[in-house]
Amino acid sequence: MTTQNIILLCFILYTALLFFVMWLTSRRSAGNDDFFRAGRKSPWPVVAYGMLGASLSGVTFMSVPGGVYYGAFTYMPLVFGYVIGYFVIAFLLLPLYYRLNLTSIYSYLDQRFGGTSEKTGALFFVLSRLLGSALRMYLVVFVLYELVFCHWGVPFWVPAVVFIALILLYTFRGGLKTVVWTDTLQTTFLLLAAIATVIVVLKNLGMSIPELLSASSDEGYTRVWETDVNHPKYYWKQIVSGAFITIAMTGLDQDMMQKNLTCKSLRDAQKNVISSSFLFIVVNLIFLTLGAALVYYGTHTPGFEMPVGADGRVLADKIYPAIAQSLGGFTLVCFVLGMVAAGYSSADGTLTALTTTFCYDFLHFDKRQNLSEKQQVRYRKIVHVGFAILYLLVIIAFRPFHNDSLINILFDVAGYTYGPLLGLYAFGLFTKRGVRDRWVPVVAVVCPVVCYLLKMYSARLFGGYQLGFELLLLNGLLTFAGLFAISTKAGNNAGAPAEMRDVIK
Repeated sequence: MTTQNIILLCFILYTALLFFVMWLTSRRSAGNDDFFRAGRKSPWPVVAYGMLGASLSGVTFMSVPGGVYYGAFTYMPLVFGYVIGYFVIAFLLLPLYYRLNLTSIYSYLDQRFGGTSEKTGALFFVLSRLLGSALRMYLVVFVLYELVFCHWGVPFWVPAVVFIALILLYTFRGGLKTVVWTDTLQTTFLLLAAIATVIVVLKNLGMSIPELLSASSDEGYTRVWETDVNHPKYYWKQIVSGAFITIAMTGLDQDMMQKNLTCKSLRDAQKNVISSSFLFIVVNLIFLTLGAALVYYGTHTPGFEMPVGADGRVLADKIYPAIAQSLGGFTLVCFVLGMVAAGYSSADGTLTALTTTFCYDFLHFDKRQNLSEKQQVRYRKIVHVGFAILYLLVIIAFRPFHNDSLINILFDVAGYTYGPLLGLYAFGLFTKRGVRDRWVPVVAVVCPVVCYLLKMYSARLFGGYQLGFELLLLNGLLTFAGLFAISTKAGNNAGAPAEMRDVIK
């Protein structure tokens, strides 16, 4: 059997397993409540474990290990910052969401500021998630295309259509109730693929993990702390940025929070978030160790050449697939299963979350009493298919522009699109002022534009200092300032939890 046939068979078998899980979880589906909130009956350990896979995605699976070639282990301070952000989510945002019994978290903005603010927040989420998750999915489709379909002369859009169609099918009925359980499967395959690859690489190198790390350290590949304050990955910038990235990309993200809101109680959701934060450290160490193994193998194995682009630079995102192919069938199968798992985990929850946001923040399922359950289900399905088509178009459109490590592109996108959300929620929680609701979209658009210009000219303006992941925090601060400029003395702080109302008085 050829390599291409083996990869295709792995893809088919894994997809069949996902559809079996879908059948088990959706056969007793009760309708919209199961689709949007999984009946709020999800066990918190299942959600916590599954969220690892949803957080990792194909970008972590490929770009984090590949990023060791250029950035060593300087990704870790960002992960340490994530833990701080998870604590803020657990003890500030989750109590708010549970107290208000939210299905879409952007309904809070309606209660606090008004309908225009709600739609602005929801629209920025839709834009960010549609772009971010589609790019994660693109990476998976790209790898499978390079390994299989291009050898058969199949156009790139064909595997993209197949992937999106399959994801649409298995989330169409069960929604979040299915996603919560399929995420556990995807997390398992992601971790097994990474660990199995490390074992095979070490065996080929004739080294143990301590020996690998020691040798990698001698060559600078395990350096954690970037101490140059002007460097984009200066460690304090990484830690602070990591905290705010997590608050914005998890705590203010409908996809991630919707899964937390399926837990039976606030206490369960908090246990889920805190346990996930510490597990995330362990998992990222595994992927960085994988990166050290891959980079050391690629630079010390006679006859193996690192994948390079037209400009002669090593392509970080292609290091893992190139080495997996060179190591033989077993490693390639592990890599493909991990990539397929990453692809599904990137898209299934996102499609459900985008559908939820549109149905609640634009169609207002929770307010329109004239809509029957049957009508809501019909509208929900139309919206679900519509977002799947948009998802596909983004994946296909990005194909000519893939020339950098996607993890950097994704954080740039997040910096511009989640910043307004960060500013909106901070202003709502930490002040008691209202805003002129109709002007909120103007602030939300102007601030990312200003941030883009500052990033372009930061080295020239700030004596060599380069803006990195802290762009998100800057965007949030500018949005906060812009909201203050259009604020009014009388505000509606009814949407804030009791402990926050005491703070903002």
